[in-house]
Amino acid sequence: MKEDRTGPGTVEFEEFARATGQRLYRAAMLLTGDHHLAEDLTQATYARLFASWRRVRRTDHPVAYARTALFNEFMSHKRLRRNSERPVDVLPEEPVDSPGSDERLDLMAALAHLSPADRLILVCRYWEDRSVTQTAGELSLTEATVRSRSRRALARLRHHLEKEDHDALR
Repeated sequence: MKEDRTGPGTVEFEEFARATGQRLYRAAMLLTGDHHLAEDLTQATYARLFASWRRVRRTDHPVAYARTALFNEFMSHKRLRRNSERPVDVLPEEPVDSPGSDERLDLMAALAHLSPADRLILVCRYWEDRSVTQTAGELSLTEATVRSRSRRALARLRHHLEKEDHDALR
């Protein structure tokens, strides 16, 4: 049986995906540090949202719902680790440097040294500009946990960035 893609809510979902796509992708990029994986997580998130769009669109905050779905998709990916891709020694194309790209690369490398849960908290709190209360609610954590993990994760992030700066000066 062929599924009808022009049913009620399809156009509304497409508009929602267009309006939120870049923001969700950027959050996924910060969580993963990998362009392709970020695209995969964003696409998987939208697939889940589309499947339950009737329920999602009736929520008070569909964007928050989408963000939580992305975070859950990220944590699920980290738990499963069913990645069959293998790294290669030579990349097929050269990256293009843009202003500030070194700083972004340093930040992405530093974020990669944090646990997935700590990255999730930092991205939610500081990239998505969520309050402690909002972050705790979205991640099903206590506010005290969000505050303490944020503080420790930021300290580790700063330490790693300072270490990179120190090593670069040698």
